[in-house]
Amino acid sequence: MAPHVRALGDPRTDPWRENLAMTATSGGTQPTHPEHPGRTDGVSNEFTVFTKIKPGEADALREDLTWLSDAANDENVHAALRQIGTLHDARHVIFDNDTRFMFASVFDGSWDTYIDDFAKTVVGERFDKVFSHSEGFPGIKDPGVKDWFLAHQEPAGVFVSAYPDLTVQQIYKDHRVDDAFQEVLDTPQFRAALENPANAELVATPAFQKLLEEASA
Repeated sequence: MAPHVRALGDPRTDPWRENLAMTATSGGTQPTHPEHPGRTDGVSNEFTVFTKIKPGEADALREDLTWLSDAANDENVHAALRQIGTLHDARHVIFDNDTRFMFASVFDGSWDTYIDDFAKTVVGERFDKVFSHSEGFPGIKDPGVKDWFLAHQEPAGVFVSAYPDLTVQQIYKDHRVDDAFQEVLDTPQFRAALENPANAELVATPAFQKLLEEASA
């Protein structure tokens, strides 16, 4: 089957024109805020927020971002991200001569669930610390935080994912399956099975040969 090719920035990818996808953590739900200005490519959505830094707090924000970067290697943070299970990546940037701040991320599924899940984990506490330097930020657990994010969110002009059909959960699974299969390939029992004449017909099939080729790539 020929691969499906999309034009960059295809208007059909605007999520406020579509129903949001089922999330890995809570299943399909009707979003509370269906009209948020982000773009989507396949199962992935982009989320970009621009804020004004409180006067005189740029250095404090920079210190907190350094702390956040160091904390990113904390096993509790990685455990929380796996618990959330929808975040592909995230970036924090100070710009415009220390007057503005950008947060950008890529996630799967419902925007509402994405925000809710962060508020429930240790990651949310770290977000509170970083965004506390932005003007008007009410707190990650405040009932009005989603409206605040929407007021500061801007859509990307173009958003392209290298793997638009893979959710974070599928990537986790693919990694686990690959590790397990590589362990099987390394066993003498597997090599013996390949050389067993009784399995010759199976080994010769295109599907099995493709599996071996992919495993050795």
